Amino acid sequence: MQNKGIVWFLIVALFLACVYSLSFTFVSNHYKSAAEAAVANGEAQSYDEYMDTLLSHNESAWSLKECREKELNLGLDLRGGMNVVMEISVPDILKALAGNQASEEAFTKAIDAAKAKQKTSQKDFLTLFIEAFNEVNPGGQLASIFSGYTLKNKINYTSSNDEVVKVLREEVDSAIDNSFNVLRSRIDRYGVVQPNIQKLEGSSRILIEMPGVKEPERVRKLLQGSADLAFWETTEFSEIYRNIAAVNDMVADMNKTADTAKAETAKAAASESDSLLANLDASADTAKAEGRTSLFSYLQPSVNFQTGQINPGPRVGFAHYSDTARVNEYLNMGRAKGLIPSTVFFAWTVKEEFNGYFGLIALKSKALKGKERKAQLTGASVTDARADFNDKSIYAAVSMEMNQEGAKTWAKMTRENIGKCIAIVLDGYVYSYPRVNGEISGGRSEITGDFDVNEAKDLANVLKSGKMPAPAKIVQEDVVGPSLGQEAINAGMVSFVVAFVLVLLYMIAYYGLIPGLIADVALVCNVFLIFGVLASLKAVLTLPGIAGIVLTLGMAVDANVLIYERIREELAAGKGMMQAMKDGYGNAMSAIIDANVTTILTGIILAFFGTGPIKGFATTLIIGILCSLLTAIFVTRLIFDLYSKSDNFEKLTFSTKFSENWFKNVKYDFIGKAKPYLMVAAGVIVAAVVSLFAIGLQQGIDFSGGRNYTVKFEKDVTTGEVKDMLENAFGDATASVITIGTPDQVRISTNFRILDTDDNVDADIESRLYNSLKPLLNENVTEEMFVNRYVMNDGAASLADAQAEVTYGIQSSQKVGPTMADDIKISAVIAVLIAMLGIGLYIFLRFSRLAYSGGALVALAHDTLFILFLYCVLPLTGVVPFSLEVDQSFIAAILTVIGYSINDKVVIFDRIREYIRNAKGVNFQKEEVFNAAISSTLSRTFSTSLSTLIVLVIIFFFGGDTIRGFIFAMLVGVIVGTYSSIFIAAPFACNFYSAKADEEEEARRIEKEKRLAERA
Repeated sequence: MQNKGIVWFLIVALFLACVYSLSFTFVSNHYKSAAEAAVANGEAQSYDEYMDTLLSHNESAWSLKECREKELNLGLDLRGGMNVVMEISVPDILKALAGNQASEEAFTKAIDAAKAKQKTSQKDFLTLFIEAFNEVNPGGQLASIFSGYTLKNKINYTSSNDEVVKVLREEVDSAIDNSFNVLRSRIDRYGVVQPNIQKLEGSSRILIEMPGVKEPERVRKLLQGSADLAFWETTEFSEIYRNIAAVNDMVADMNKTADTAKAETAKAAASESDSLLANLDASADTAKAEGRTSLFSYLQPSVNFQTGQINPGPRVGFAHYSDTARVNEYLNMGRAKGLIPSTVFFAWTVKEEFNGYFGLIALKSKALKGKERKAQLTGASVTDARADFNDKSIYAAVSMEMNQEGAKTWAKMTRENIGKCIAIVLDGYVYSYPRVNGEISGGRSEITGDFDVNEAKDLANVLKSGKMPAPAKIVQEDVVGPSLGQEAINAGMVSFVVAFVLVLLYMIAYYGLIPGLIADVALVCNVFLIFGVLASLKAVLTLPGIAGIVLTLGMAVDANVLIYERIREELAAGKGMMQAMKDGYGNAMSAIIDANVTTILTGIILAFFGTGPIKGFATTLIIGILCSLLTAIFVTRLIFDLYSKSDNFEKLTFSTKFSENWFKNVKYDFIGKAKPYLMVAAGVIVAAVVSLFAIGLQQGIDFSGGRNYTVKFEKDVTTGEVKDMLENAFGDATASVITIGTPDQVRISTNFRILDTDDNVDADIESRLYNSLKPLLNENVTEEMFVNRYVMNDGAASLADAQAEVTYGIQSSQKVGPTMADDIKISAVIAVLIAMLGIGLYIFLRFSRLAYSGGALVALAHDTLFILFLYCVLPLTGVVPFSLEVDQSFIAAILTVIGYSINDKVVIFDRIREYIRNAKGVNFQKEEVFNAAISSTLSRTFSTSLSTLIVLVIIFFFGGDTIRGFIFAMLVGVIVGTYSSIFIAAPFACNFYSAKADEEEEARRIEKEKRLAERA
């Protein structure tokens, strides 16, 4: 191998990069283990409390925080949590933009028509609205609808439809961006570690993943609430300092104890440091050591440490984020409220001031005591906001415009607060509190401060968030309990370890100790690289992702097998070991590249069209294939080059007594005896098509819409008794029950109230489930326990915490709205069709023969339809103890089967093409050549299929209930795909193969080379 030095350098650099990326996970896991040990030993009351203590120390706060942000992300199915897809209501945005014209007949008809079209279209709503408007009002002008006050500066009566559409798209995109920023801010404040929020391209939907969420109902209300933007006057801290000090003394008197020794130690420590953070920590330590658990123990007042002067502005002080709840508690005590003016209330800054400390701002309300506070000015008055930059300052500013009514109020507020600050508050948190330099009239103003580019953009987005109503509704939701997530981790790791060990042993048993160990080293490197790349890309590892990694192990063997089989052939031809190895690697390269490119194509299609866990599976599959190529081609070659210096190098055989005679001298007439197999294939295709129309497939809620609830009971139950109890729970709506995993756990599916957008639907359905299933529950289990999971201790039920290993009640829930279901179904069909066509096109371009691509497509159609046939028929038997519903996971399995199956066919086609080139002559017989090529690949086909089957069988039995149906489809697909490669694809290609076409192509190639030589 040439340029070995460069290859060594690149591989070592890649491994070091992976070590760096994974180091954050190791450090974070160390802290997590320490927290669990501290809780177990009674050193901390809770896991979260211990982690907060670690984060609050200056020496380790940033390093631990960074590690937790950069560690390998686990998906919700592995650690529990909540996953939602929210849809921003574009119709409501358009109604707000239309203003008074929203009641016009042409507008309302267009909106209704667009909503009807949306059910069967992949286009965005604005495009559908424009199409509908042109249909219901041919030749109509959009400007007549949208040239009102809201868009008066952007649209006038003479604006063309194209100009209006451009403005509308900008406004809709801006509204979606604003909603995205509001949701992101709310999630950040909720305290979720490693949340994932992203806009789904080409739609008005936002994906939100929140690991570890324990209160789904609270999160639903948090996410679906409308944005509350307000401008509040502020109170200078100097005006209320005595009041805050009085509250501090009151709290201290309430909690007074004595410990002067610790107090002196804390005071001494405070005198040794003059940094702000040290003073904050020391001040708190001093108060706590003296036993004065007071307000100032947790809130450092905004006072200059050197002069003792009160700092100007409305900031009352600083508090660490772990102490903000305690500060709120003290300030909201009844006696404390009596010490503070009724017009004063407080809000925290949304962004930390430094090192986890947030500012507490004093706001002012003119509402009378006992009445609800109401801001003089709200976000509804803001018509536009943007970040501005100029050459005179290194800082950015934010320009803001208001409507006529808002401009009057803004002028009054600024006139009355010259020299003071006005706070910009969104959802109860202060985003900025600029100081007023003078009255601002006309509704246009500029907010200045030490803003960098991103801060200015964020503030502008905040100001625009209240500009128009853009309600967000949950259209898809998954909730996984922590205990169910832990079960998934355990199941996933067991399947991973067992499958990995068996594959390693198989390689040694089949190819011998040294070649097997070298291949095993490559597989170990492959796994390490996969996890390292996942960590560096901040990808999320899900249970299907683990399945993708384990499957990659089975498929990674294929590249090693192709190389080793080629080396065996070269050795059998009488070549020396060094030359055999060189030729083996070279001759195997074409088949390796072709086989893996087709699988990567499938992975890319899955990643593009899939969502959630399916995207995770595709990501790990693609990364795994690329890593396996690197390790199989380069790492093994480098190790063999090192081993070539050994005296035993020439004695390598790449086989054992167990495998040395396998598949040698096979003389089976695959082509001549193919007719019965082709007839069976035709029968399977016909039977599958008939069953699809006559019986149909069981659609999961991904495709039909509805809700799933996984419920675990304290004792074994039958699906019949559960279904009988639910008979009257959901009225005329459908409800199905299947056992999931163990006899004490079932999954309940229903489409009850799926079209209802009321906020209380989820609570209503959960209540109906509880009341219907109450006879199966312990007598002291409350509805709250049932919904949020409970544990049993000495016969008594109690709410479960995050660390509980075995819980009962609703373990997970899933919701898919009908619109989302339609989109998922359409995307799935498109994905399968594109995969089939893309792979067929690649085969045609690579092999330049319709015979090969036709054979591949017929075999792939057979494989796919055979699986569909089983999924139609098997549910009727009632003997399958897992779900056979058609959902996103099933589509992922089908696409993976297609990728694997074409991998197998490409290897055989590649060998057929090679044999044809070497066998051209007077006595050329295509049947004999095809038979010989198929026979020569049997060893490779057997090794790859067997290793993959071993992996899938292990995952099927140990990988967990959530992916058992997914793995079943792949198991069937591998078996059928291997069969179809030999008995369908190759014979079909042989029947339509034209030797004359090959001869003509070869003649053209020779003529082309001749012309090039003459020119040279």
